[in-house]
Amino acid sequence: MKRFLFCISYNGSAYHGWQVQKNSLTVQHVVQDAIEKVTGFRNDVVACSRTDAGVHANNFFFHMDSDLKITPYNMRRAVSGYLPLDIEIKSVIEVDSSFHARYSAKSKEYIYKIWNSKIRNPFLNNLVWNYGRCLNLDRVKLAAKELIGEHDFTSFCSVKSDVKNKVRTLHNIEVLKDDSMVNFKLVGNGFLHNMVRIIVGTLVNVSEGLIDPMSVRDIINKKDRKAAGKTAPPYGLYLNNVTY
Repeated sequence: MKRFLFCISYNGSAYHGWQVQKNSLTVQHVVQDAIEKVTGFRNDVVACSRTDAGVHANNFFFHMDSDLKITPYNMRRAVSGYLPLDIEIKSVIEVDSSFHARYSAKSKEYIYKIWNSKIRNPFLNNLVWNYGRCLNLDRVKLAAKELIGEHDFTSFCSVKSDVKNKVRTLHNIEVLKDDSMVNFKLVGNGFLHNMVRIIVGTLVNVSEGLIDPMSVRDIINKKDRKAAGKTAPPYGLYLNNVTY
């Protein structure tokens, strides 16, 4: 039995997230359909993470086991032939049976893209958050520093989350501007449901003057979702990479 590690990228605009759901088209469902056409069997796949409806991925990883006599190179070519144009297999490698796409991960990196202009870019529709008010990046960066480190991120987690331990370590937040594009890059040992989107939404509220930059630590300490800002739209979010 071989264990294959897939790295894929996808445009999540047409999908209701990664994980299989009843009566909804998901990335996992489409990927498993393609793999089944190659292996003749509906292989279980184990993902590095989940993504919500409309969220994208530049480098998303999952592993699966198969006794099919096929090389990783030919596996990639064969499965790719059954995938739509908005999902691409970037690589397939064989890994040790002890490897786990989720639990072997050391850190994850997300990018959130904001098109910060009063003029919308139609070529970025569903790929960025079109935000027309000028972002005050000095205030945003000041507030972002308060989020770095190990914290209980309950205030920055969806109330629907059933995860009991909400302590995570946020290694770094970068805020990078290139013309009208503002990229938020977040690296951490793990992320809670909607955590990145709530952090970005809160930082936008800081820019708007609705939240004081130096009150972010108080928001963390309150451990209350209502204390934080709005949730940014899903379509600006990308799972950018996973470090193993």
